[in-house]
This record gives sequence, structure tokens and C-alpha cells, in this order.
Amino acid sequence: MRLLAVSMLMWAAAAAAQPTPEPLPEPLPPPPLPEADEPAVQIEVHEGDVVEEIRAGGRVVMLKVTPPGGKPYYLVDTAGSGNWVRREPLDDGVRVPMWPIHTFQ
Repeated sequence: MRLLAVSMLMWAAAAAAQPTPEPLPEPLPPPPLPEADEPAVQIEVHEGDVVEEIRAGGRVVMLKVTPPGGKPYYLVDTAGSGNWVRREPLDDGVRVPMWPIHTFQ
């Protein structure tokens, strides 16, 4: 019993010797959001190209670009980072490896 009382006193003394934690600093304010009328992304469009925006949740996720006298192509922002990747209409993104295994002579 005496050992228990001594160990509890040592534990209480160790707990009292701990410094009190400092309060956390105030968080930084969030960056200002772009105005509703102001476009967040500037994309250069050639003269005569017809550009159609496809939006999801108020954000531009795909652009359909139709050059005059040409077939349309799409610019897709897959990650939402502003990096636009050109995609063809029938392109599924799968690249089949093609190399010769054996050749006959």
C-alpha cells in the first residue's frame, strides 16, 4: 500500500511539472474568391474558332473547340488544376502496347 501511495505522489508531481501548452495561433484568412463575372481561366482562342463551355457545379470542366472548316476537338480538365488536355471524340485514353514479338523471314 505504501508503494502505491509513493508511486501516485510521483505521478502527480510529474504531471504538475509539465508545462502548459501554448495556445494555437489564429488561422490565416482564406484567399479571396474570383468575382462571378470574372473568368478564372484565360484560354487563347484563335480567330474564327467556336468554343463551347461545358460546366459542372459552376466550374468549367470541358471545352469543345470547333475550328472553321475542321473537325471539333475537346479540352478536358481532368484533375481540376487548370491543366487542359486535348481529347479526341473517339479517344478512350487506352494505349495498347504494340511491338513485334517475332518476325518471319
